[in-house]
Amino acid sequence: MSSETIFLIIASIFVFDFIFEQSLDYLNFTTIKDIIPSEAVGIYTPEKYTASIAYQKDKASFGFVSAIFGFILSAIMLFAGGFGFLDEFLRQYTEQPILLALAYFGVIYIFSDLISLPLQIYSTFVIEEKHGFNKTTVKTFILDKVKGYLLAIVVGGALISLLLTLIINLGQNFWIVFWIIAICLMFFLNMFYTSLILPLFNKLTPLEDGVLKSAIEDYCKKEGFPGTKVFVIDGSKRSSKANAFFSGFGSQKKVVLYDTLINNHSIEELIAILAHEVGHYKKKHIIQGFVASIFQIGFMLFCLSLFVFNEDLSKALEGRQLSIHLNLIAFGLLFSPVSIISGLLMSLISRKNEFEADEFAAKTYSSNSLALALKKLSVDNLSHLTPHPLYVFFHYSHPPVLERLRKLYSL
Repeated sequence: MSSETIFLIIASIFVFDFIFEQSLDYLNFTTIKDIIPSEAVGIYTPEKYTASIAYQKDKASFGFVSAIFGFILSAIMLFAGGFGFLDEFLRQYTEQPILLALAYFGVIYIFSDLISLPLQIYSTFVIEEKHGFNKTTVKTFILDKVKGYLLAIVVGGALISLLLTLIINLGQNFWIVFWIIAICLMFFLNMFYTSLILPLFNKLTPLEDGVLKSAIEDYCKKEGFPGTKVFVIDGSKRSSKANAFFSGFGSQKKVVLYDTLINNHSIEELIAILAHEVGHYKKKHIIQGFVASIFQIGFMLFCLSLFVFNEDLSKALEGRQLSIHLNLIAFGLLFSPVSIISGLLMSLISRKNEFEADEFAAKTYSSNSLALALKKLSVDNLSHLTPHPLYVFFHYSHPPVLERLRKLYSL
């Protein structure tokens, strides 16, 4: 396949993806109703529903502007030969493949982040602030940026260096070794994310002794789930939105509750939320997701091995010679339809798992308490109550709240 044909395929995928995503966003925007849906009566007050509509419309408008901005920048790089130009420019300073790749991806990362910085600031300090969610200070925003850059340099730089080293020394068989390393890294992050990574950005503290901790311990003991460590995260330092999640395996299993969640919910509601998270563990959803991710990454790496030494991929992006880093970008663009399909499958499984975890919480604790918690979360986060089915199909990892409530009420 010639470089011209490859470029046409890449360009077609790029343009189609933009049009498709914007069409989905528009369809989702049209489902925002100014009148409270009958199913949502009793969940939102008229004032809160009006606030929710305003928030959804502001987010949709901002999302459209951001998408246009990103599309224009990417189009310039793609259609004006920006990827190839940057490759030639950096070759003036080094031809060493690993240093060249690190410099190449470093420039793209820093440039894209800095140029989108005004949008990030507007989203945080204007939209989220306007609707009462933002708690991020300028200092926290800057520190997050610095920490993000340091992580990208250390972790991202190490992974790129390792990948290039394996490609150069092992040829097309690199994918097997890198896949094994990726599996080990994923396992390590699943085990120790809350111990090593999360504390870089947030403060985690063990849940204090008291009525809530005793209720959690009683529930876990009843369900044969002893030794579960419960932590509170200071999510309120960035946003008033609430959440909870489960991480780790075996002795490292942890439930993390946002402080905003604890402040806004009753003990019964918090236990119901905990029961939902325990349901994910009991139903093996975490292991299923881990295994699915392993095969997903393995398939992607295998496909990459078939393209990584194809000089025409580099030339399709206006490179003058074979460049592994250019091929990585070209492959990412070509592989995006496959990523969408695999993402769809993962989302389908995720939504099924959420229903199963809800059912587990309802049967082992209380469907009414979980329903109340879901209602409060929806109101507090000003959620979109009636998203378009197609948008849900392609983008939602969790079912819409009204669907979850209908399932709970039917149990």
